[in-house]
Amino acid sequence: MPLRAWYAMASRAVWKTPAEIKATYRNASFTANNRVVFNIKGNDYRLVTAVRYDRGLMFVRFIGTHRQYDKIDVETI
Repeated sequence: MPLRAWYAMASRAVWKTPAEIKATYRNASFTANNRVVFNIKGNDYRLVTAVRYDRGLMFVRFIGTHRQYDKIDVETI
């Protein structure tokens, strides 16, 4: 399952900068408020995380279809 593969990689990663995330996930998008959007399963799903680079933490804020993603405000979710 693609989401499990993302989790396996992300849970082992120690990303301190957006560039480090981008080196692993070239399709990751970055928005204000330290949000990162990952395309899951060939862009069928979107995963939005909030990142605390200073502490090496990533919080899942949203998982949904592309259609559901279009209805949220990524920067505040």
